[in-house]
Amino acid sequence: MPTIDTAALLKGQRRALAKAITLIESSRPSHREAAAQLLEHLLPHSGRSLRLGISGVPGVGKSTFIEAFGLYLISLGKKVGVLAVDPSSPLHGGSILGDKTRMERLSREDAAFIRPSPAGRSLGGVANRTREAILVAEAAGYDVILVETVGVGQSEYEVQSMTDAFLVLMQPGAGDELQGIKKGILELADFIVVNKADGDAERLAGQSVVHYKNAMGFLTHQGFWTPEVFSVSSLAPKGIDHLWSRLEAYQSAGQEAIPARRQQQASMWFERLLNDGITDMLKADMQWAARYQHMREAVSRGDMAPPQAALACIEPIRDALNR
Repeated sequence: MPTIDTAALLKGQRRALAKAITLIESSRPSHREAAAQLLEHLLPHSGRSLRLGISGVPGVGKSTFIEAFGLYLISLGKKVGVLAVDPSSPLHGGSILGDKTRMERLSREDAAFIRPSPAGRSLGGVANRTREAILVAEAAGYDVILVETVGVGQSEYEVQSMTDAFLVLMQPGAGDELQGIKKGILELADFIVVNKADGDAERLAGQSVVHYKNAMGFLTHQGFWTPEVFSVSSLAPKGIDHLWSRLEAYQSAGQEAIPARRQQQASMWFERLLNDGITDMLKADMQWAARYQHMREAVSRGDMAPPQAALACIEPIRDALNR
């Protein structure tokens, strides 16, 4: 079992942080117990960062944007952690694992830490490990945690459920692209940022900002913040300082709402871990696992309705608890 130097981690040493995240990503039962103890020890030192979720379709320039934004934050004296949630491919691990090479300048900075998380076969599992990694990075003194996700889908909802603010990067040119964007994704967004607003695309980016502002006006947004839309150039760079000023305004406006949001997120995380733990425990029982498999096959064949099959799996558990 890897030994974690918690004193070094609390001093912000990247090697200790990397080893800690390796531990919490492990699925071995002994490692999971050690990870839980580590998180318990680090919890009082966490919670002081801004947690920002960043999403956008492949090709929108997320890596270039994150590098430009991260370098700007470091110039302000901030420490920046980049965590990647990659549910894209359970077979070959997706493309996000190249982030350290695509963010070469940022990865060389002592005040930056970049950590991709391979998907495995469960988005929920990756999301849980990323939640743990956020706490560990905060304990190591990182001021801004950027949680990057790939594509548009369930991963966006997962990332929004573990961050303080959610930013969606868009390409210049609204048109047909606007029609293809899921309404739910835009409803999650606190910021819509049109990237690549430079060169010949600058005018197009300005038009896109207008289109997205109009589209956001038709959506229902709950909470303390009215979502904002603006453009940036990650290459110039231009507009990055404006983005940070608006994020600071977001933090100021959410002094009460953001802690409440984190409490709700922690409760949801607890419920998921509890449900997953109970399911894993039951499947380890050979008799119950055989019943579960039988009912699952019956549902697949159409021989039994899912509610009836679920009750048949629950009944022996209820009987055992009543004894």
